[in-house]
Order: sequence, then structure tokens, then C-alpha cells
Amino acid sequence: MKKILEVLRYGNGDIIFKTDVDPLKSPDEINNILIQTMISMATKLWGGNEQAVLAMIRVMAIADLALSVNRKEMVRWLDRESENLHKAFQDANAAFQKDGGKIMTFGPGVMPPKTKS
Repeated sequence: MKKILEVLRYGNGDIIFKTDVDPLKSPDEINNILIQTMISMATKLWGGNEQAVLAMIRVMAIADLALSVNRKEMVRWLDRESENLHKAFQDANAAFQKDGGKIMTFGPGVMPPKTKS
């Protein structure tokens, strides 16, 4: 198991970031984590804490952008990259459904119905 990102806030207000990932040593791992994260966020429920997790991810993204040397270029780059991934994901979903697959979506905090297997 690898720690992708751990963010801890200590009592005195210090926030510490830890990771086992070194993008300079294994740049391909970053792309793998990106795809795995997107699939996980699209297909798995996080135990009802989706809103809290997404809020914290967005807080960190906003903080990063606020400190960016070229914030507008970073926003454009994020927009371009996320748009490309969105299109690829939508195309994959369409192909899955065309092949007979069924996609069910659940809102944040909504658990799928319990069924007998």
C-alpha cells in the first residue's frame, strides 16, 4: 500500500502533507494515480463522506491556486486537462453502455440498495 496523500492538521494549526509518491522518480505513476482516482471517484461510494472529502480536495486546490505564480495559466491548464479526461470518460461510458453495460449513479451519501447475491 502506498500513501498517495496524507494531510494532517495539528493542534497548533500546522498542516503537514505526506506522500510515498515521488513524481521525479516515477512520472508514469502520476498518470496512473490520476486515472485510478477518477475511476474511484466515479464508481465507489466513500462511506457517506463524499461531500467532506470533496470539500477538502477543493480547499487544497484553491490554496494551491492562490499561491501559484501564474494562476490564470494554471486554471487554463487544469481546465484543458480535465476537459480531455471528461471526454474520454464519457466516451468510455458510452461504449460500455453500447456493449450492454448498465451504469447506476447515486448521489453523495446515498448507499446502493442491499441485494442478495
